[in-house]
Amino acid sequence: MAAEGGGKEMNEIKTQFTTREGVYKLLTHSEYSRPNRVPFNSQGSNPVKVSFVNVNDQSGNGDRICFNVGRELYFYIYKGVRKAADLSKPIDKRIYKGTQPTCHDFNPLTATAESVSLLVGFSAGQVQLIDPIKKETSKLFNEERLIDKSRVTCVRWVPGSENLFLVAHSTGNMYLYNVEHTCGTTPPHYQLLKQGENYAVHTCKSKSARNPLLRWTVGEGALNEFAFSPDGKFLACASQDGFLRVFGFDAAELHGTMKSYFGGLLCVCWSPDGRYIVAGGEDDLVTVWSFSDCRVIARGHGHKSWVSVVAFDHCTTSVEDGDPPAEFSGSDEDFHEQTHFGGGRDRANSAHSQLSKRNSTDGRPVSVTYRFGSVGQDTQMCLWDLTEDILFPHLPLSRTRTHTNVMSATSPPATGQITTTTTTTTTAVTTNSNPSGTNGNNSMSNSNTSGNTVSSLPNTLPRSNSLPHSSNPAGGSTPNSHTGSSSSSKGSSIIDSSFIATGVSKFATLSLHDSRKERHEKDHKRNHSMGHISSKSSDKLNQMSLSRTAKPDTVKTLGTTLCPRMEDVPLLEPLVCKKIAHERLTVLIFLEDCLVTACQEGFVCTWARPGKVGLLSSQNNPANSPSGTVV
Repeated sequence: MAAEGGGKEMNEIKTQFTTREGVYKLLTHSEYSRPNRVPFNSQGSNPVKVSFVNVNDQSGNGDRICFNVGRELYFYIYKGVRKAADLSKPIDKRIYKGTQPTCHDFNPLTATAESVSLLVGFSAGQVQLIDPIKKETSKLFNEERLIDKSRVTCVRWVPGSENLFLVAHSTGNMYLYNVEHTCGTTPPHYQLLKQGENYAVHTCKSKSARNPLLRWTVGEGALNEFAFSPDGKFLACASQDGFLRVFGFDAAELHGTMKSYFGGLLCVCWSPDGRYIVAGGEDDLVTVWSFSDCRVIARGHGHKSWVSVVAFDHCTTSVEDGDPPAEFSGSDEDFHEQTHFGGGRDRANSAHSQLSKRNSTDGRPVSVTYRFGSVGQDTQMCLWDLTEDILFPHLPLSRTRTHTNVMSATSPPATGQITTTTTTTTTAVTTNSNPSGTNGNNSMSNSNTSGNTVSSLPNTLPRSNSLPHSSNPAGGSTPNSHTGSSSSSKGSSIIDSSFIATGVSKFATLSLHDSRKERHEKDHKRNHSMGHISSKSSDKLNQMSLSRTAKPDTVKTLGTTLCPRMEDVPLLEPLVCKKIAHERLTVLIFLEDCLVTACQEGFVCTWARPGKVGLLSSQNNPANSPSGTVV
């Protein structure tokens, strides 16, 4: 449980933090946990997960929360920033024997005040469909474990469908189920439907309809998490082999891939407009991948251990001083109610911005900021801003400049912020137009005029949060050629397209990989922490970690579009990097008036957005406020 106060000691739990939009405050009375509020002994248990659903209750309090702690599953009315949590009255509580819940997901389409459909995955491989309002258990899938005997890592309703859901297992397989079908009494027989680079899709051979409809085999090792795009047409998969694979869901075709710097990928999420994907994992980094360009456009370093969850904040993502939000394809409605912040936008009228605007080939907005967050096993929460100088890199500022290495040979400071001393020599501004295939990662994000000398980075970077970086090799942004698509049935749909969603999916539960034993974590911190990577040893570390996967071809990915070198892409600094728990963090969900985190001790915490403290403001300790009022 979080302690009161916001002291300056490194090990002290923070109860508030400040961003450009104001102060976020922990609401201690809105904490959800087991009714006895006793910290859960988390050794060897599955990660605590949280799911939300709105049942459109007429009382205006329609939010419901589900979370698992150990072998227990709880279902409460979620009162958020409005009222204190009443843990004595769960709507439903279940205790399982012999297996533990690992993940869960509500179907928002069928949710009413009288009934909700909740899928629960388990450590022994089963998937249960329950209604915690009616307190019914309607169906159990893979009951005899004939389909897959391994742990369920992620379960999701197919967006826009009332009957279809997708389940991932630690074997690396995904299965598509229909709630109306049975699973049969014999192991399923499969027939190959489509095959590509490191993936295959099989259909179930059966005279009568049965589950699973499809089996996806993706990559090597566990499939730790998958996420549907906002329009429901694409599927992003984060695997233990370190690869992000993005598929067209209905045709089962590989759209693009990305490789982690080292180690497995544990989590993945989409931007609200579907343009960008963020993944995190065992390299302690968050990696931003462009869906249209199929390449890494930035990495973020702030965590000191594995990244458990990444999530976009759809409420803080903003478009400014440019074309209207309608320029964003896919989910324009996501941007209609966004708050726009204009602080620190002096670049909007600068020569650099004009160059960027003039050379933009697709008319995208000049000033756009995506906010996303991450939590990790280091008990820290980081917030990140992805700004236009990273998204729309403009012309190089100079013909000649010194080589800038983002990764300093020394370890980063203990605070998680990286400082790099850089000298830039500018002789002439290039005038040739920027071809669409040329990588634009030549922008010096902290220089405002072409003659500036960047001596050192300030502690806060209100405009960009990106460190200087060297120019990428020519042609570094060529779209990923590893499509892996089968030449046959290129455009065919593997399932009825009417089942595939076109609506905007909500950020529900986020799954991550099982925790390692303590000795493995110590080994990770000693050998694989970002603080120990220098520019000279990065190749060696990458090869050392990749050699464990026994795949000789993956060693060659470093320095390619699959996995650029550290100095070839911008390195983001976190806006906020705070220790907010005693145990590893396993949940980060952005809601309209708050954000929700959870740790492995079983405490689900609510953080009120600036100005959204509401009725609980009087219950908070006034000493928590740094200088009085919260804007």
